[in-house]
Amino acid sequence: MAIASTRLMWLKGLYVVVFCLSALLLVGTAQAAIEVQSFNDPQLTERYQNLSQQLRCPMCQNESIAASNSPISADIRERVANMLRDGASDETIKQTMVQRFGDYVLYKPRLEARTWLLWGLPIGLVALGGVIVAAFVVCRRRYTEEILSGNERQRLEELMSHHASADTPSRDDS
Repeated sequence: MAIASTRLMWLKGLYVVVFCLSALLLVGTAQAAIEVQSFNDPQLTERYQNLSQQLRCPMCQNESIAASNSPISADIRERVANMLRDGASDETIKQTMVQRFGDYVLYKPRLEARTWLLWGLPIGLVALGGVIVAAFVVCRRRYTEEILSGNERQRLEELMSHHASADTPSRDDS
């Protein structure tokens, strides 16, 4: 009993140590992504942060260059900072990055002939869904609005009267 208790305490301690080491590794990784770019102008700092959030890492899956640890993101961040210091506009910086890495680098792609499907598909799917729902409602109304023929009405009344007489107990049964 004492050996099992000691072994259990040792395993719990081992789990705590493994957890703490994992947490330290994650903190180190998170801090590696923090890159300090210094600007004399607070407006440049704000523009740099906005651009870093608007540009996507070409190597990572759906991560901005601000959040990515990849070397290519570090290079892009450095290029963006240098272009801002040289006085380039945000649109010029985006255009330069699109020329270098393609439209994928932008989180919000531009509306062009090549991207009409990307922009139009959600609207088209919503419209198609509306048409399907409308067709379903119209068909459903047609089925509920049909009037019974004379024969069907007579058969229904016979069935209902037969059912009603079967439900009422006779005086002999009570």
